[in-house]
Amino acid sequence: MFVNLTDVFRDEDKTVTMQIEPETEQVMIGGETFPVTGKKPLHLILSNVGKGEARITGSGEITFLARCSRCLKEVEETLEFQFDRTVFAPDRMASAEESDDQGYMNGYQMDVEDLLYNEIVINWPMKVLCRPDCRGICRQCGQDLNTGTCDCDTFVPDPRMAVIKDIFNGNKEV
Repeated sequence: MFVNLTDVFRDEDKTVTMQIEPETEQVMIGGETFPVTGKKPLHLILSNVGKGEARITGSGEITFLARCSRCLKEVEETLEFQFDRTVFAPDRMASAEESDDQGYMNGYQMDVEDLLYNEIVINWPMKVLCRPDCRGICRQCGQDLNTGTCDCDTFVPDPRMAVIKDIFNGNKEV
């Protein structure tokens, strides 16, 4: 969805408040697709802060399905975000760096879905967990350690001691 910012860029002290229902049905991050299960309207405040310059502030919330990073159970994760951006009219752009920061702007039009996607990527969690104390799965048999234990040997030898182990296993005299 596009929002025309011509009036906001042109009229000093102009402020426009709006709520926009996101159209996003899925989010693609790192080559993985995450289905969106819930979303709240995006609250936007568009304010003129100078000739050809506008401030965009807002907030939103989106819920998506992802797999727990430890046990691989499917879990719903809610992502809340707030943003504060300054955008420039195409004729007032000062540098190429500023135009790179405005990938969601197309002339005097702002692509709300691109702005939303940028905010989702910036606020994406480093790790999704089903619960904070998730124990994960066994490395050997795949047993979910949250539901029970397994009889696998969990001893991990120190790799720095492998040479000494080889000496003892080879029946060599020390």
